[in-house]
Amino acid sequence: MFKHILVPLDGSLLAEAALPAAAYLSGKFQAGVTLVHIIEKNAPAEIHGQPHLRDAVEAAAYLKKISGKWFPEGLRIECHVHATEVDNVAESIVQHIGEFDYDLIVMCSHGRGRALHLILGSMAQKVIAMGSVPVLITRPGEHDEIPAFSCSAVLTPLDGVPDHELSLPVAKILAKACQATICLAMVVPRYGSLSGQMTVTSRFLPGTVSKMLELSVQSAEDYLKALADKLKSEGFDAIAHVRRGDPADTIVAIARQLQADIIVLATHGKSGMEAFWAGSVAHKVCSQCRIPILLVPVKNA
Repeated sequence: MFKHILVPLDGSLLAEAALPAAAYLSGKFQAGVTLVHIIEKNAPAEIHGQPHLRDAVEAAAYLKKISGKWFPEGLRIECHVHATEVDNVAESIVQHIGEFDYDLIVMCSHGRGRALHLILGSMAQKVIAMGSVPVLITRPGEHDEIPAFSCSAVLTPLDGVPDHELSLPVAKILAKACQATICLAMVVPRYGSLSGQMTVTSRFLPGTVSKMLELSVQSAEDYLKALADKLKSEGFDAIAHVRRGDPADTIVAIARQLQADIIVLATHGKSGMEAFWAGSVAHKVCSQCRIPILLVPVKNA
């Protein structure tokens, strides 16, 4: 269960696209919420084409106004301005874990375009890379409007890697609180969409690789069916889908087809060029999809 939600805001309307999800989830979990603004050293006068909060008094007034507008009475809503100027806003957000003891960050990613995401990353992805709590990344609408948020279908992509199953307990927490369906999904690459070492292997042993992929489909179906049956025995509404194709593209397509309200993904938190070279599926999904994505950090031992 989520007990304390942190919502970083910079004063822009785009950043406020995180507020519907934060308000919805705080109500479902009866969780406290802290709205936070961090004063950035040498901050630009504008951000996303809008005035950027650079003054602590102005920021405090803004957060108070936002708290009254978006959150109903009865919830514990706090506002915090980190007035000491910092060079690294993402690092400062993570450092507030000890101060506020939050267990979920909700923030908007307003990067523009796939190439920008892949090369530069975004503030949200930097936070997940450095932190240890789940980060829910929302996106503004097609015309930069603030989209509504609800949760009746939770998409949980899996790949058979035990570390990545860390997303499943979080999906269950969401589904239970929101009475949502858990949609399990696994993508088996097609011969033409292989990456990494498998690409090299396929050049020398094409027949073997094709046969391995066909066996992988059957294994994926058996794996997801077992998980779905277990979820149903625990009282959850669960469905499973196995598809072929590029993992990131296919996950986005499944999410749209199922009209998923949120995607829950476990990630090792690669961002920027590191994610570009590693081919991070989570990073690519974030870059392509406007559906809110809850990233669950997996830390290497």
